[in-house]
Amino acid sequence: MRKGLILAGGLGTRFYPSTLGVSKHLFPIFDKPMIYYPLSTLMLAGIREIGIICDSKNVEIYKRLLGNGQSFGISIQYLLQKYPYGIPEALIIGRSFLEEKPCALILGDNIFYGSGFINLLENASKKLESCSIFLYKVLNSSNFGIVEVNSSNKIVSMKEKPSKLSGNLAITGLYFFDKDAPFLCENLKLSSRGELEIIDLLKKYNNKNLMNHTLLGRGFIWFDAGTPNSLIKASNLIESLQTRQGCIVGSPEEVALNKGWIPKSLFEKNIQKFKNSIYGKYLSNLLNEN
Repeated sequence: MRKGLILAGGLGTRFYPSTLGVSKHLFPIFDKPMIYYPLSTLMLAGIREIGIICDSKNVEIYKRLLGNGQSFGISIQYLLQKYPYGIPEALIIGRSFLEEKPCALILGDNIFYGSGFINLLENASKKLESCSIFLYKVLNSSNFGIVEVNSSNKIVSMKEKPSKLSGNLAITGLYFFDKDAPFLCENLKLSSRGELEIIDLLKKYNNKNLMNHTLLGRGFIWFDAGTPNSLIKASNLIESLQTRQGCIVGSPEEVALNKGWIPKSLFEKNIQKFKNSIYGKYLSNLLNEN
């Protein structure tokens, strides 16, 4: 059974001084905390055992917000990070939690939305002996990890935040790994940025022809909400989608109910906590529809 990791640590320096008080992953994206979105993504992939990587300053807030996951029909454990040393460090920190099982790793500030996304997640989750990533076309390639593919749709190069244009296919912050990922991280070396680079880990899989990639094309939305500007844009988008379509985006309660992981009685209990909020009203409407 595949497990999940959410990387919700880091210093959040791009949000200073706001993140001196609280983790950016607890900032609201419209009507719910940012971490609800990656959490619901892992749940949509069918993952019910999830480790949240965070620092000691914020762990009690996460526990107060999410508890042990029981209200979502899942199990949540909290794994402490002393200091951030890059994305692959999440796999090292989570090694004991993963128990040599395949995993999905998602960055705590990544938001996905699109028709058919659940099928893509489920397909990626079924590939237990390789690595799967999702790509998204961007204009500002210097802000992301970028891949180039050839005419056969095979990845031929990967670069971390290239200074010169070398393609426009960004690697999103959602990765499906086999059981060997934590062990492969052991031999990674710190880059000039003083971090373990996710690109270096992905290259190991690509060199062994164990890399799968899926392009999220038209109709899909991906936000790396790791800057003040992108956070505002993501929040405005969620508000628009939910107001115009009457749907909920990034709701672990909704996912849990739809998957049959919690009974309606527990869903109703969850609603009572939020009855005076916009989010609570969306959940109430959802219950009336079922």
